[in-house]
Amino acid sequence: MNAVILDGSSVHDPMGPRVRSALQSELEASGWEVRHVLLRDQKIGNCAGDFLCWVRNPGQCNVQDDNLMIAAAIANSDLLVYLTPVVFGGYSSQLKRMVDHQIQNISPFFASVEGETHHQKRYDRYPDFLAIGWMDRLDDLEMGVFHHLVQRNRLNFYPKTAVSDIVPTTLDDAGLRSAAQRWVKAIQTGASSPDVSLPVILPSISLVEAPKRAVLLVGSPRTQKSVSNALGGFVMEELATGGVETQVVQLYTTLRSGERWQAVLDALDAADLVVLAFPLYVDTLPAPVIEALERIATHRQQGTANHRPRFTAIINNGFPEVTHSENALSVCGLFAKAAGMDWVGGFILGGGGMLDGSPLRQAGGPAVPVRMALEKRAAILVKGEAFSTTQVSLLEKPVIPAWLYRTYGDIGWRVAARRYKVHKHLRRKPYLEKTP
Repeated sequence: MNAVILDGSSVHDPMGPRVRSALQSELEASGWEVRHVLLRDQKIGNCAGDFLCWVRNPGQCNVQDDNLMIAAAIANSDLLVYLTPVVFGGYSSQLKRMVDHQIQNISPFFASVEGETHHQKRYDRYPDFLAIGWMDRLDDLEMGVFHHLVQRNRLNFYPKTAVSDIVPTTLDDAGLRSAAQRWVKAIQTGASSPDVSLPVILPSISLVEAPKRAVLLVGSPRTQKSVSNALGGFVMEELATGGVETQVVQLYTTLRSGERWQAVLDALDAADLVVLAFPLYVDTLPAPVIEALERIATHRQQGTANHRPRFTAIINNGFPEVTHSENALSVCGLFAKAAGMDWVGGFILGGGGMLDGSPLRQAGGPAVPVRMALEKRAAILVKGEAFSTTQVSLLEKPVIPAWLYRTYGDIGWRVAARRYKVHKHLRRKPYLEKTP
């Protein structure tokens, strides 16, 4: 039996080595061969969201870096372990960067799983799954979101057994050893963690006041050509019509520039409203977006900000069911709390792949009901109000029925793969054929 540990701890986090050591010792004592991957020491680029790992080189990421070696190790393992500090109820950006690349290990073709649209298996078997997080202070809301995220991953990555747990950073070595024994026993006996309900992060606005300045953060690698930019950009246009000064920031082109990133932080400190628009990546936010939120929260916790802007999120979900994105929405609400912002709620567009990223104001077809729905949401933001807790789905009805989405989606993958002359190899299992 072999296990792969993906360690998403940071260099200044003493808890990561302690959890890893306790778990690895217990696994090895139980006869496991353990491969520990300290992700911060690996060369792993961000997932480009181009789906070339499905339609150009089926089963392998187009980015030639350490993610290929790790994906191969996962495909040939019996147990996959995530180790991470709990960040806004989810994973650290260090861990999430590799999680995003795991889509290469599943098929582009669709299936109905527990009543939802998911992707089919690429491989015949998948490793069991253990996710361990740690927190300075245990918080019921964050813990609930974390456990819910793990069970969402379970639906997509097909483990027979999935176990999640969270430990406080104050736990002593004896307590960690005891916890590690419990985790390994649960995996060996097939005792998956019970399903949990996703905690609702309620809007926390304290004063209704019309915003004067708004900043849009676009969290898509496709930047100005993305659906996220089209959705968020339309809201900004509506806000500007209502007399709000607006600014648009592309996170993917800003994070690595110290000067530009400082300008973003200054803009957020001066804003009355912050809008985050992003595509769903493996059940939650893309790694670079999590990294941006980590930095923003740290900046604001240092006491440099002197007021509380409102915060909302727009999630572009490629699946027709909005349930896929509800966990990500809760993560956004927890970020707002950590960053000293007022969470006003957010909304999800299901079946966002039906849009092509063109500006919504001139687009027709499926963009028309989306545009009308966004006008109503923008009107609420212009007044300085919060959304009701029922306003999660942007549309009352999905853009396309789930069964039709799956049918046309499968055809679309074959058409896309034909351009690269690999349409006969879409179910390829490269990591069983060779290891990079």
